[in-house]
Amino acid sequence: MARAALDKKPADVRRMFDTVARRYDLTNDVLSFGQDRRWRKVVLDAVDPQYGDRVLDLAAGTGTSSQPFADAGATVVPCDFSLGMLTVGKQSLPHLPFTAGDGTRLPFRDDTFDAVTISFGLRNIVDPVKGLAEMRRVTRPGGRLVVCEFSHPTWGPWRQVYLEYLMKALPPIARTVSSAPDAYVYLAESIRAWPDQAGLAAMIREAGWQAPEWRNLSGGIVALHRATA
Repeated sequence: MARAALDKKPADVRRMFDTVARRYDLTNDVLSFGQDRRWRKVVLDAVDPQYGDRVLDLAAGTGTSSQPFADAGATVVPCDFSLGMLTVGKQSLPHLPFTAGDGTRLPFRDDTFDAVTISFGLRNIVDPVKGLAEMRRVTRPGGRLVVCEFSHPTWGPWRQVYLEYLMKALPPIARTVSSAPDAYVYLAESIRAWPDQAGLAAMIREAGWQAPEWRNLSGGIVALHRATA
């Protein structure tokens, strides 16, 4: 079965993402009703890459989230621990320097990047606070962090509709478009188990980042967190 459990054993999570890599971008587009494109644009604006900036895009998958930074003139490094994702990404975006790396042991020197970003991947790291601390280590003093992650809808009735969609509607939709639909059961469960906006801000602060703040997107289905090294 191509899914992982909520204890997030790295080998299981890696194998799961290897399995879904081939149709990952298409599946995300369908399941989010195209909202993932808007979220990527918001992340790009929040990072605000300047020409020549070095940007680490962690949990970059196939590089769909990385290419906009390159288009803006930044030097972007897409990093992921799924070789399946990296292989698919390299086929479509051969000019990007795809790099294999574990979020808790990043293969980069201290103070390497001007900005680090991770979208919809932090909750899949076995120890998110340790992952955030690693991101802090490889970011130069004064550099910036942008985390885009699923969160908790702020309006009660909408939250209930959202949870119903996650647990009841998402799996059958995934069976229609995904190469490994069982993986999306894990993804739905991991979203439900993830902390709310304030909880993630506390984790970011615990990892050594300064002045964490957040902005709700799509009614709090997603939250964009920012902080400074």
